[in-house]
Amino acid sequence: MTKAAVLFSGGLDSTTSLAWALRRYDQVFPLTFDYGQRHRLEVRMAARACRRLKLPHAILKIDLGQIGGSALTDKAMAVPKLKSLDDMEDGPPSTYVPFRNGVLISLAAAWAEARDIRHLVTGFNVIDSPHYPDTRPDFVLAMEAALNAGTKAAFDSDKWHILAPFIGLKKSEIIAEGLSLGVDYSYAISCYAGGEVPCRTCSSCLLRQRAWQEAGRPDPLLVRLAKEKKR
Repeated sequence: MTKAAVLFSGGLDSTTSLAWALRRYDQVFPLTFDYGQRHRLEVRMAARACRRLKLPHAILKIDLGQIGGSALTDKAMAVPKLKSLDDMEDGPPSTYVPFRNGVLISLAAAWAEARDIRHLVTGFNVIDSPHYPDTRPDFVLAMEAALNAGTKAAFDSDKWHILAPFIGLKKSEIIAEGLSLGVDYSYAISCYAGGEVPCRTCSSCLLRQRAWQEAGRPDPLLVRLAKEKKR
């Protein structure tokens, strides 16, 4: 029986990754991290999605706010408000959480190893967010090598596999893949500001807006919020 743990934030990319994994593995275990992020609402939405899919859902709590250095974990730092994606910073943005994905993969691997799981599925993509260093293919390969060297996998033939099936796709292409899998994006939260209603000025909101425009579809989140008169 094949098993995989999915790093599941509840956003667009990880929601698509979860659907992708459900088509390929006998058992899928969504794993969400409450790491002190400003947009903690995504944790509740991730839990909701897992309940709807009747999947076991684990939430691991850590506090990356102790490290600082990111507008996502330090409330003294403002999330940048942008007029357009052209205003995005060069190099790692202030919303980059230092080595976040390295920390999360390490914890996910520890959790998975205790349950005899050696496949980790992620929603990493680099095309629309090239300035985040911990979403790139070389990072994924390096983390996979570290897991195979530093866990029980070093002593047996059952090796780790970190899968990032959408790493080379645009966000609109990821959405198209998800729609083909029947994904419901109406509760998938992206906004860095922390609310259910998108702020429409953070980089995540602007990337999402462009992706749905390129996909030629209305954003299901906005459609739901309009129906609920929250928009």
